[in-house]
Amino acid sequence: MSQDELKSFYRRNLPHIQTPGATFFVTFQLAGTIPQHVLAQWKTEKLQFDREKSRLLRMQKDSGAASTQQRHFEEKYKHLEWNRQWFRKFEKTLDSAGNGPVWLKDSRIAKAVAESLHYRDGKMYCLDAYCIMSNHVHVVFTPLTRQSSRTDAVNPAENTAQTKDLCYNSLSSIMQSLKGYTARKANSLLGRSGAFWQPESYDHIVRDANEWQRIVTYVLNNPVKAGLVDRWEKWQWSYCRCSIGC
Repeated sequence: MSQDELKSFYRRNLPHIQTPGATFFVTFQLAGTIPQHVLAQWKTEKLQFDREKSRLLRMQKDSGAASTQQRHFEEKYKHLEWNRQWFRKFEKTLDSAGNGPVWLKDSRIAKAVAESLHYRDGKMYCLDAYCIMSNHVHVVFTPLTRQSSRTDAVNPAENTAQTKDLCYNSLSSIMQSLKGYTARKANSLLGRSGAFWQPESYDHIVRDANEWQRIVTYVLNNPVKAGLVDRWEKWQWSYCRCSIGC
C-alpha cells in the first residue's frame, strides 16, 4: 500500500477525527506478556504523572501564569509524550516475545480473534485495520453510534450540533465485549481456564489524517518488521479496509 493510497483512503472514508466518535488505535496483549515489575513501574509513574499534572494545573490557575487554552495544550502534549514513551517500552517487550505465552501463534486462536474483530465491524465500530501477532493485537477502529449504520459513522451528518449529541459505543464496552468473548473462545480451544488477556491495554485517539496514516502503516508492517513476511499482505492475520476496492 503506497502513502498516496493511504491518504486517499483517509480523505474518502475518515473525514472527521473528533471526540466523541474519535478513531482509536488500541493494542491489547495476552496475560503475562508484560512482566509484573514493568506494569508496577508503569502504574507508579502514571500515578506520579497524574498527581504532578494536577499540582501544576492548580499552581498555574492560582498564578494566572498561562491561559486556559495554553495549559490544556501543554498538558495534552506532555501526556501524549508520556504515553508514547511507555508504548515503546511495551512494544519492545511484546515484540521480543520473551515473556509469557504466545497462544496467538495457534491458527485456531488467531482465526477466532480475527473473526471477532470482523463480527463487530458495522455493529459496534467501523474497522480500519488490525494485525494479530504471537502475543498481542493492534487494531484501529471508529466506534459507531448505538443506533448508527456503518455509513452513518463513515459519513457523519453535516449538522455538527446533532453529531455532538450522538451516543457512541464506548471504548470500554467495545473492548470488554471483544476481549471477553475471545478469551472464553480461546480458553475453550486450548482446554484451559484463567486470564487470557492482560487487563491493561494501550489506547490512543488518532488526531488527524497524517497520524492515522502513520499508525495504520505501523500496524500493518508489524510482521514485516519482525521478519515474518516481506510484505504485509502476505501475513494471514493482517487486515486493512484500504485493500478493499482501493
